[in-house]
Amino acid sequence: MHAYFTMLTQCWTSCYTLQGTQQFNFDPLETIKRMASANAVVIFSMSSCCMCHAAKRLFLSMGVSATVYEIDENVLGKELANALATMLGGDSGIVVPAVFIGGKLIGTMDRVMAAHINGKLVPMLKEAGALWL
Repeated sequence: MHAYFTMLTQCWTSCYTLQGTQQFNFDPLETIKRMASANAVVIFSMSSCCMCHAAKRLFLSMGVSATVYEIDENVLGKELANALATMLGGDSGIVVPAVFIGGKLIGTMDRVMAAHINGKLVPMLKEAGALWL
């Protein structure tokens, strides 16, 4: 949870410029890229999403400590969700869980599970430094 508040504080610090008045200068795509590259495994989630819960449990069961951002609990959540939808190739709406490994977008739960079943997930996690064994 500490990482979430640290990243949110950094986001707010970089989003606002004070020149007598506040000027909003927020790029959600760049913010997501920065958040995703800050840790080995990053999951953008919604707290009430069952597939998000399954993704978090999968990584926990593998011994991976993923950084989770619950976008429905973030004041900039709608903008982040729209940017995630764009990154995932969607036109609109929220597509979660969005999983990043080593700063690279893997995709949603279907792609994560496909990588897991095909034996590609563990090598990706090792390469990113999320697994050592």
